[in-house]
Amino acid sequence: MSNSIADKVVNVELGDEVPRRGNRLSHVLAVVVLALLGWRIRGEFPNLSKVVLVVAPHTSNWDMVFGMLTMFALGLRLSFMGKHTLFRRPFGGIMNWLGGVPVIRHAPQGLIGQMIEGFAQRDRFLLAILPEGTRSRVGQWKLGFYHIAVGAGVPVLALKFDYGRKILEFGPTFHPTGNVEADLPQIQAIFQGIKGKNPQNYGV
Repeated sequence: MSNSIADKVVNVELGDEVPRRGNRLSHVLAVVVLALLGWRIRGEFPNLSKVVLVVAPHTSNWDMVFGMLTMFALGLRLSFMGKHTLFRRPFGGIMNWLGGVPVIRHAPQGLIGQMIEGFAQRDRFLLAILPEGTRSRVGQWKLGFYHIAVGAGVPVLALKFDYGRKILEFGPTFHPTGNVEADLPQIQAIFQGIKGKNPQNYGV
């Protein structure tokens, strides 16, 4: 694969603090698939080792496919939450390899507490969260991502799935203040005008 193709698809620089994964083969395969589908990766990724990524709009199962392609094209070590039972055989190995983090929904500290503890226990942790929680239309976001970021003392980074322009775009980075009523409209405004694959399913 020529550098011109890679440069056309990927225009995001990662600093040395950002958790990495993958190899040249996984990078090349992901870039080729994105190129064939006409997609590009753009934006700014902060040189930070710990971030909560807010991924939206989520209107289709294809979002997960493009999320994985983005992860391997950039060589990012992304993590996501999954019900702990999914990490048993025969799927446990795959879930761990993909970056899944097992959570127990009814644990005393709750999902938020488990993820705050996860940030404290790790030197590097990029946690991707779909605030809509489903690809179906919802009237409001779930606020777990916000409370995790505040509790862990880490910023929020937007990742926009723009099917209108076929661009997967990072940024901007938002530093939550703890005042969710003031911060949430500003975070959601970042996604204004972004077209999901099934825009009728995005009602926030």
